[in-house]
Amino acid sequence: MLIVIRGVGLAALLAAVSMVLTQPFDTAISPLILAILIGLVLGNTLPNLARQGWQPGLEFCKKRLLRIGVAFYGINITLQQMAEVGTGALVVDAVMLLSTLALAYWLGRRWLGLDATTSLLVGSGSAICGAAAILATEPVIRAKPQQTTVAVGTVVLFGTLAMFVYPMLYPWLGLSPQAMGIYTGATVHEVAQVVAAGTAMGDDVAQTAVITKLTRVMMLAPLLLVLGSWLCRQSGTQVVRAPLPWFAFGFIAVVVCNSLLSLPPIWVTAIKHLDTWALTMAMAALGLGTQLGGLRSVGWKPLALAAILFLHLVVNGLIVTHMATSWL
Repeated sequence: MLIVIRGVGLAALLAAVSMVLTQPFDTAISPLILAILIGLVLGNTLPNLARQGWQPGLEFCKKRLLRIGVAFYGINITLQQMAEVGTGALVVDAVMLLSTLALAYWLGRRWLGLDATTSLLVGSGSAICGAAAILATEPVIRAKPQQTTVAVGTVVLFGTLAMFVYPMLYPWLGLSPQAMGIYTGATVHEVAQVVAAGTAMGDDVAQTAVITKLTRVMMLAPLLLVLGSWLCRQSGTQVVRAPLPWFAFGFIAVVVCNSLLSLPPIWVTAIKHLDTWALTMAMAALGLGTQLGGLRSVGWKPLALAAILFLHLVVNGLIVTHMATSWL
């Protein structure tokens, strides 16, 4: 037990530093992203931190604590919020999620020659909710730390770019504030990035964007269940049992409880804070255990895939939003 506490304590310290450093920026910068960057720097300058006595605790953070954090991520959304934005947001979310993930798998495998794991990780980060989706997908597809870190890096780059691009495009797109909110929430990578971009365009846009984004996050759980079952069938003659993503059921349970029960606001705030802490610790542990030498072997292809997916989200997301908000 003591040997686990040592690594957990290190991850908690890095998480605390990340949360303190990002606090002045409110929601513009996610502590999850900063945590993995700090972990990468320390893990590569002081490689012994990811070995010896630190390893058991860091593994606990990357696996068990991560799954707990993903499950309680459902505290951010209620079924009532999903109903508020209407059918249009739900349709845009579903179309963009499925098309982005399918495009990532097809392009990554066929055109770029990437392995299925990296393609799906980059696709899940672009299609659903950035780093949190990548972390949730990792155990289902049995990804390596290097693959996960590369996928998170693509989310950082193109999600940050979206924070500046969307407010610049807004005056030229001819969308109402509600439609722009749906477009932003359905196509920007991270929740924090959606909040930052939406706020820059006005409160009406931001409110719709966040609810649309959280509705998209809600789709993470069923997607993981389908993905695990599909990968099991794709194994062919090999008998491979897909790991049961219990945290996906936990995610749904938390959403339902948060929707049906009138939880005290102070409880909800505390759970959100602790959940962010848990996910940030997992990201710090992931960074500590990733060696940059392993990332070099991946090359430019994941970045190219993420760039194509970004263009797909921006261009085709706009088309789908126009159609959905006009017809529904």
